[in-house]
Amino acid sequence: MIWLAIAGLAALALAPLAFSLVRTGRARGRRESALALHRAQLAELDRDLADQRIGVPEHAAAVLEVQRRMLAEAGREEPGAVPAGRSPLWAALVLVPVGALALYLVGGSPELPAAPLAARIAAAEARARKEIVLIDELKVALTKLDPMSDRARKGYILLGNAEARLGNMTDAAAAWQKALVARFDPTLAAETAEAMTEAEGHVTPAAGALFRRALAEAPANAPWRAMVERRLGGG
Repeated sequence: MIWLAIAGLAALALAPLAFSLVRTGRARGRRESALALHRAQLAELDRDLADQRIGVPEHAAAVLEVQRRMLAEAGREEPGAVPAGRSPLWAALVLVPVGALALYLVGGSPELPAAPLAARIAAAEARARKEIVLIDELKVALTKLDPMSDRARKGYILLGNAEARLGNMTDAAAAWQKALVARFDPTLAAETAEAMTEAEGHVTPAAGALFRRALAEAPANAPWRAMVERRLGGG
C-alpha cells in the first residue's frame, strides 16, 4: 500500500507537467521548461542539504553550477516552439520518476513515521545557524590566504554562493567580485552584475560596467549574451 501511495503521489506531481506538455508546450517553449527543471534541481539540492545527504560546501558548489545554467538559459532567444522541442521534457517525464525511484530504493524508508512539523522547523533553523557559523569561519579562513591564489578564488565563489542562498545579494556580489579580481571569468562577472542588479533593483553604473566587460571578454556564442544586452538596454 505504501508503494502504491508513493506511485500515486508521483503521478499527481508529474500530472501538471504532462498536462502542460500536451496543452501549452507550444506557448511556453523550451526556455521556460528548462528553467523550471533547474528550479526543481535547486529544490532537490535544498532537500539533500536538509536531510544531510550532502555537506554545505558540496551544496554551495552544486547550486552555483545550476544557477549558472539558469543564467545561460535565461539568455537564450526563445525559438519558435515546435513539437520536437518538447522531446527532452517527454524524456524527463519518464526518466525523472524512474531515477527518483531508483535513488529512493537505495536509502529510502517509507515505513518510517513523518517527522513532526515543529521538529523539522527547529532542525531547519539549526542548520541555518550552522550555515551562518560556517560562513563566518570561511571568511576568517579567506583572510589567511593569498587573495590572488586559486584556492582563495574558489573560496570566494563558495562564500558568494552561500550568501546568495541566504538572500544576501550585496554580500554575494562582494565575494564574487573578489574572485573576479583573482581571475576574471565572463560568466561569473555576468552573474555578479546580476546579483548587484537584484540587490539594488536596477542596473547600477558598477553593474553596467561589469556587464559590458563580460560581453567584451565572452565568446560570441555565450548563451547569456542576449540577456545581458537586454539588461543594458533597460530590459
